[in-house]
Amino acid sequence: MNELLQLLSVDNIFFTVIGYPISYIEFVGTIFTLASVVLVAKRNILTWPVSLVGVVLFGILFYQINLYADLFEQIYYFITSIWGWYMWKATKDINKKDKKVEIRKNSAKENGYWLLGIAVTSVIASIALANIHILLPQFFPEPASLPTLDATTTVVSFAATILMMKRKLESWILWVCVDVVAIGLYWYKEVPFIALLYLIFLVIATLGFFNWRAVMREQK
Repeated sequence: MNELLQLLSVDNIFFTVIGYPISYIEFVGTIFTLASVVLVAKRNILTWPVSLVGVVLFGILFYQINLYADLFEQIYYFITSIWGWYMWKATKDINKKDKKVEIRKNSAKENGYWLLGIAVTSVIASIALANIHILLPQFFPEPASLPTLDATTTVVSFAATILMMKRKLESWILWVCVDVVAIGLYWYKEVPFIALLYLIFLVIATLGFFNWRAVMREQK
């Protein structure tokens, strides 16, 4: 058990890049998470089982660096990865002609509801996260780092994941917003490999948007 804890420790350094140490857990979690994003851009159902490994490793990492909202985000991703896996499989079973899932788009009214929900939930989550060390000191002894920014990006990520599960084009727009903020957030928290990962995510999310949009037009 001690050996496992040591292996999963953020202080267990794998290598150093330009003066920044990269831990084993950060490196392996990054590889699996990157693979899952590439797969979802290709509409490949394997994105969900691959993401399960990444979210477990990142959840352990974020707890160690006091990014509690990101920890909750990984728990959420673990559940939605299982749920998304089921939903995409069900869609593929219905449409036997195409091995990949069909893409859809929200109406303007639906997008308005989503934006309002994100705004309200972000405010509530920010207040809760800023006080989590007071409410649950036995689990979170240290104050959350950058609670407002962390909570807001987490809420937007939650919304993007639900839209992704529903195969909605707008999910990629939300992911682009999250990736832009996350690059600066993780660089500030001195986990540069994850910051680099989100830079790659930003590129993939942009390409994923245009790819899904082209597919949706072909479907019509």
